[in-house]
Amino acid sequence: DLGGTKMIVAIISENGEVIARQQLPTLADQGPQAVIKRMVSGMDQFLKGTNLSPAQLSAICLATAGIIDVKNGIVTDSPNLPGWKNLALRSIVEEKYRLKTFLINDADAAALGEHRFGVGRGIDSLVLLTLGTGIGGGIVINGKLYLGATVSAAEIGHMVVDANGPRCACGRNGCLETLASGTAVAREAISSINRGGKSSLTDIVAGKTETITAEAVYLAAKDGDSLSLESIARATYYLGIGVVNLVNIFNPEMVVMGGGMAGMGSLLLDPVADMVKKKAFPLMARSVRIVPAQLGNDAGVFGAAAFALEQ
Repeated sequence: DLGGTKMIVAIISENGEVIARQQLPTLADQGPQAVIKRMVSGMDQFLKGTNLSPAQLSAICLATAGIIDVKNGIVTDSPNLPGWKNLALRSIVEEKYRLKTFLINDADAAALGEHRFGVGRGIDSLVLLTLGTGIGGGIVINGKLYLGATVSAAEIGHMVVDANGPRCACGRNGCLETLASGTAVAREAISSINRGGKSSLTDIVAGKTETITAEAVYLAAKDGDSLSLESIARATYYLGIGVVNLVNIFNPEMVVMGGGMAGMGSLLLDPVADMVKKKAFPLMARSVRIVPAQLGNDAGVFGAAAFALEQ
């Protein structure tokens, strides 16, 4: 599971048993070649430490942040991995290890991981949202990961929920990511304080408002800080709109909330569930469950394993 800040390498059996696991820093700012070199070196050392040879593995699957051409094994673009444009990552790894190799989006992998080995076991259809610095997503329909026609689908974070909203890094305005991510929560709190709003956050960050994070906002909100509660409420309002759209379009049995923001628990989940109850089609609203993810940071490697096994 190759992300913007860390990479997780794991060997997983067809029964979901983690035989070995290791985490390494990505150091994405060093560029793609340095990251790939570190990844391959880490995999070599990992295999050596487990006394396994590549020949003893069934396959390799890489779950990577970005817009992925799954069919051709290419990272077409990745905002979290600078310089990764039209990079044939699958063939690089496949040629190195002489093993069947697959490449999928990391949020798609997380959805598949939760479906096969996590909270979604036994469910036919689910939508997963990864809520952190940005917002990613994955969709499982009739037990199969939905990949779209050309590249990895489910760019849920770039669903427009306010056409007049703030500009997103993708170039559009009012994307869900700009209004409901951890970054959005922190930005809203900072903006409110800069406009003269009073908050315990000012003391928490010793007056350095630019260092406020979504986690700090959550901690202040738990203690009853009204400005922090309002910042989170604004994010959950837009997140609720996004989830209503997903429920009305896909009619899933389950919507799974993963990523760092899911740690907000009921402060996040309850307003979203209420919005779905009020705004989604009644039959669909009654049949969907909105739940936190179960596998945490390992959802991606579990999903990568599941994808490789299925292929």
